[in-house]
Amino acid sequence: MLDARTDVVGSLLRPPALLEARRRLEAGELSRAAFKEVEDRAVDEALALQEDAGLDVVTDGEMRRFSFQIQVPTSVDGFGAWDLDAFLWGDWHSEELGDLTVERPPIAVVGPLRRRRSLSGEEFVYARARTDRVLKVTLPSPSLFANFYDPERSRDAYPTLDAFLLDVAEILREEVAELIELGATYIQLDAPHYPLLLDERYRAFYEGRGWPAARWLDFGSDLDNLVMGDHPGVTFGFHLCRGNQASRWLVAGGYDWLAERLFPRLSAHRLLLEYDDARSGGFEPLAHVPDDAICVLGLVTTKTPRRETVAELAGRIREAAGVVPLERLALSPQCGFATSVVGNALSLDDERAKLATIAETAAEVWG
Repeated sequence: MLDARTDVVGSLLRPPALLEARRRLEAGELSRAAFKEVEDRAVDEALALQEDAGLDVVTDGEMRRFSFQIQVPTSVDGFGAWDLDAFLWGDWHSEELGDLTVERPPIAVVGPLRRRRSLSGEEFVYARARTDRVLKVTLPSPSLFANFYDPERSRDAYPTLDAFLLDVAEILREEVAELIELGATYIQLDAPHYPLLLDERYRAFYEGRGWPAARWLDFGSDLDNLVMGDHPGVTFGFHLCRGNQASRWLVAGGYDWLAERLFPRLSAHRLLLEYDDARSGGFEPLAHVPDDAICVLGLVTTKTPRRETVAELAGRIREAAGVVPLERLALSPQCGFATSVVGNALSLDDERAKLATIAETAAEVWG
């Protein structure tokens, strides 16, 4: 199992050159080959940024993705029409920027799923050749795609939500096996949908599809464990946050209710948890993290430019060590810096400083 004290969740801010290249590609002003060259440079810069900051674990910054879970509907047949709002819908909140509501579009799975190509193979193979650090690949939790099940439009393809999600999980399980064949040693599942159950409105959404909260957690975690499987020498991470788009969040509340029901069920080796402000609650739920798992504390916010200090972060880590032994703790941002191409309201300099502070804090706390 990976014993790194510093980690990242996944995405980094897309550089302006990449955003402009994507715009030109979509407008028909740039060839696919020319766009790939810009995309490759963005990955190179993302890797260098993390290495220069001193991190143990790096990602490709999700530079090739429109949104963090996009590789499923772009690599798998069966999903109907969708746009960026398919991954952004909800009531988003920010004290500094104001609230934002994105209505759920008419998305649906409309045919049997068929995996056309690897979801993340290109990402991994390219980045693997350009770093000597532990390279993490992120994949979505299968039950995240419950949003794509429409009781009326999806029924001909899948009579039940269960059947649809089982197919999603099987595709992701195959992807994991392929990534491991390519040499991946650290794979993370992203599951921001589970903390949504802290909010009654989101519970009602899932219950309207026949999924009471307890059953949703049980079946969902069974699917997650199916995807992760049993792969000696491979570390699996599991990320839980409360929404992260355009520096806004979806729900508030501590992990208490969720932790006792979910943490012991997961076979992940590293739990990456959001803890960047009071909205996340206290450290008491960490008592439910299994004894053989590492808790990666997401103490550094990706939502605002506020610069955390080593002293501040070290103090919070030692506070958490009152619940989980220090040797089973690590440090990371609370989420990605750009869960989608929209990105968060901070600069590349802010991002660089935050990553460096994570490495400096780890050196102070763990030596």
